[in-house]
Amino acid sequence: MHPEIALLNDFLLVGAALFGVGLIGFVSRRNMIVMFLSVEIMLQGVSLSLAAWGRFHNDFGGQTLVLFIIAVAACEAAIALALILTLFHRRCSLDIAAWHFLREANQPPFRDVPLPEEPAERREPWPRLPPAGVRPETFGEKDKYRPRV
Repeated sequence: MHPEIALLNDFLLVGAALFGVGLIGFVSRRNMIVMFLSVEIMLQGVSLSLAAWGRFHNDFGGQTLVLFIIAVAACEAAIALALILTLFHRRCSLDIAAWHFLREANQPPFRDVPLPEEPAERREPWPRLPPAGVRPETFGEKDKYRPRV
């Protein structure tokens, strides 16, 4: 395989992975900040793919679009931060389900279904660290004698 095609393939795979991680994060989370960060990850995946195609075709169009995407993402970050702060001050929650009243008029309201509880006998205890200040057991001969310097 030609090295330029292999490089393009690697860049496109990383861009697709970034876009996929962002898409999964956006669909599976309900926190508005995490959803916003997932959209930013998707934008960066698209930017990487555009830059890779621009390099492959020896054209600066892809890199130019990446610069515009970065500028739009910076503006979007400022607007999203202001929007998130305003929405948080109104509802005191960043859960997207608290904003179901903003839906369109013909959409049914959101119904949150709680997850079933796990059985108590199945829960495993979390590992615990030893308390601070307890000295570990040491072996005196190894501490005092060094076979090599």
